[in-house]
Amino acid sequence: MMIQLGNFFFRCRNIIFIFLYLLLFVPSAELFGAERWGDKYFLYPIVLGLLITVSGQLIRGGTIGLAYIIRGGQNRQVYADGLVTTGIFNHVRNPLYIGNILMLWGAGIMANSFLFTLIIMPLFLCIYQCIVLAEEAYLKKKFGMDFIDYTKRVNRWVPNFKGIGDTFSSMKFNWKRWLIKEYGTQFVWLLGIAFILLYKYPTLIGRDPETKLKYAGICLLVIGTYYLTIRFMKKSGRWK
Repeated sequence: MMIQLGNFFFRCRNIIFIFLYLLLFVPSAELFGAERWGDKYFLYPIVLGLLITVSGQLIRGGTIGLAYIIRGGQNRQVYADGLVTTGIFNHVRNPLYIGNILMLWGAGIMANSFLFTLIIMPLFLCIYQCIVLAEEAYLKKKFGMDFIDYTKRVNRWVPNFKGIGDTFSSMKFNWKRWLIKEYGTQFVWLLGIAFILLYKYPTLIGRDPETKLKYAGICLLVIGTYYLTIRFMKKSGRWK
């Protein structure tokens, strides 16, 4: 049952990710409130959330930059043309998904949302567990004992950091690949962070609508310029 659900969620995972991201802005009870945390209560979710969500993007960056694995499947179905076990995949089997989880979890904490952090995120974890089970069923069927041996050596979710320094020192980090494979995700992620800060924390820039609109325009310009620059470098073939 979970494998069938996983195949369904795999086909819809991009839409699911965007939908869950939009739920960050649904009104919710606060994780951190002024009554308990004092006048500077808003700093706690901002700092903690940023640390977590940025760590998620760094994990994704380290994974893609060292040993990239085809994430898109084929014809909206689970697919792999090879079994990737090097780079970060040598320390945990699903580093890209761990990165996604941390990015969303950190964003939920930044939004100071009880609903998102403690209700939506567990649902997100269940969806990813189903997807992973579907992927593993496919990989076991295609790669047999090679994949089974890999699962015995490397954990599904809990990273083993032993030898992580050797992994980074023994492989060349391809930062161009990180950017051209990740700029779309980064665009949505950065916009989400910007609008959380602008609209969830009026004490940072004030409550004046014109001021909010001005800063929103600046954020959109900066992030949009980054997106268009990386897209141009990719499509023009200057970064291969």
